[in-house]
Amino acid sequence: MKSIWKKLAYGVVAVGIAASCSVGVKAQEQPSIIAVTHGQASDPFWSIVKNGMMQAAKDSNVKVDYRAPETFDMVAMAQLIEAAVNQHPAGIVISNPDPDALGPAIEKAVAAGIPVISMNSGIAAQEKLGIKLHVGQDETPAGIKVGAKLKSLGLKHVLCVNQEVGNAALDQRCAGTEKGFEGGKVTVLPTTADPAEIEAKIQAALTSDPSIDVVLGLSAPLVGERAVAVVEKMGVADKVKVASYDLSANFLQAVADGKALFAVDQQPYLQGYLPVTFLALYARYGTIPAGNVPSGPSFVEKDTAASVIEKSSKGIR
Repeated sequence: MKSIWKKLAYGVVAVGIAASCSVGVKAQEQPSIIAVTHGQASDPFWSIVKNGMMQAAKDSNVKVDYRAPETFDMVAMAQLIEAAVNQHPAGIVISNPDPDALGPAIEKAVAAGIPVISMNSGIAAQEKLGIKLHVGQDETPAGIKVGAKLKSLGLKHVLCVNQEVGNAALDQRCAGTEKGFEGGKVTVLPTTADPAEIEAKIQAALTSDPSIDVVLGLSAPLVGERAVAVVEKMGVADKVKVASYDLSANFLQAVADGKALFAVDQQPYLQGYLPVTFLALYARYGTIPAGNVPSGPSFVEKDTAASVIEKSSKGIR
């Protein structure tokens, strides 16, 4: 009887050694992860996202391939996701600004057994599409906080400048702001990402409607900086305030100098870093967070802006 238990014990030890060796080998492999977003890495915001992904790739010993359409194009983005599925990577990271348009492509990835994590946009569709989890900012609640903050400052009429019409996340920012800005007025100004068009439309709106007392950008580098320039050029800084979602070194300097009220930080570096890290862990060990991970919002105001500028100029904040 003793010899039987002895053999069983040896067997358990042998299995344990084999298992640990197997895990060790897998831990040394370099899984491939494909990221498909709606923002090119040349965009200041998305360059920070990509920086986070590339750092996570180094830290987690994985390969990351960052892909995005040349413009905000959901057909092209769906094709990029389908192409990624055909390569059978260890995981796919996606932004999901239009769940209706991108849903079928995402579902193909899930059906193929490829773990998908969404980031930045698409939190509402995460569970429905079978996405493992979402890393980002829930935009409607963020907008409500922004609207409430603007209201607390005594402002009456917000011009919400949307440079990417059709992006559900940006639509939610303006809609949330309107909810939080209870009793005040919110006017949505649609535009493209062209700086000249943004400045021209903001100036035209401020000229035609003197009741506007705050311009809210949905992107600091694309809109926030342009809004500050227009307000200064028109000489209405005493009557029209500026605030913006997201960060840029120049806009943060405007906040530090008192030329803008605040920036809303959703931490794009984390939005890039965490999904890659989570997929690397999942590929090696089968572990993954049990829920979504909020990366924002937080407000960067005059007293904290200076401390964030250096990291922003390095592509981290």
